[in-house]
Amino acid sequence: MFKNDTAVVLIECQNEFCSKEGALYNAVKDVLEENRVLDNINNLLNSAREHCYVVHVPISFQQGYPEIGKNPYGILKGVIDAGAFQKNEKGSEFYDAFKPAQKDIIAEGKKTLCAFGSSNLDTVLRANNIKNLAFAGFLTNVCVEATARTAYDRGYNVFVISDCTAATSKEEQTFATEKIFPLFARVLTHTDFINQVLEGKELTTRSERGYYQ
Repeated sequence: MFKNDTAVVLIECQNEFCSKEGALYNAVKDVLEENRVLDNINNLLNSAREHCYVVHVPISFQQGYPEIGKNPYGILKGVIDAGAFQKNEKGSEFYDAFKPAQKDIIAEGKKTLCAFGSSNLDTVLRANNIKNLAFAGFLTNVCVEATARTAYDRGYNVFVISDCTAATSKEEQTFATEKIFPLFARVLTHTDFINQVLEGKELTTRSERGYYQ
């Protein structure tokens, strides 16, 4: 059964993170390999395309990074220093295994950590009456976290697929999935999400999964 109100949202599943030639691959390599993240995302995609919407949210910048400004710091400075996510470069392209299928949706314009801050993500979700979001992608404790937090604030039912995300260290990955995400999301492995949500029981409501219950 196709769930018209549900989407799997892939954050920055691009070559910079997913390809061994990517500028940021080595930063996430340990978590990718230990948790088999790329295989898990592929399995999630295969099931999601049968049961719900798939939304891709890539990020890219013009040459010279004018969107970031003259005095960058933090993670965006790291993007500049690595020369990552430049438009029309191989690194900013979708990773081959995760390229959008014909029926997938691509949210455009992401320049900020939170996808809702700069892309048309909210527009395409509401245009399709999507209410339930399952997040996967990169980085776990940066763009995935920022976007999931805002989704919760905007009234979406939020899931984070723990073994389909990667941070730059095992410690950050564990802390985010075990301590941070439960504050505003249901945290599931991809197999549990597929079995329980896409193929099984109905979604719980936001009040039924409250953090303090």
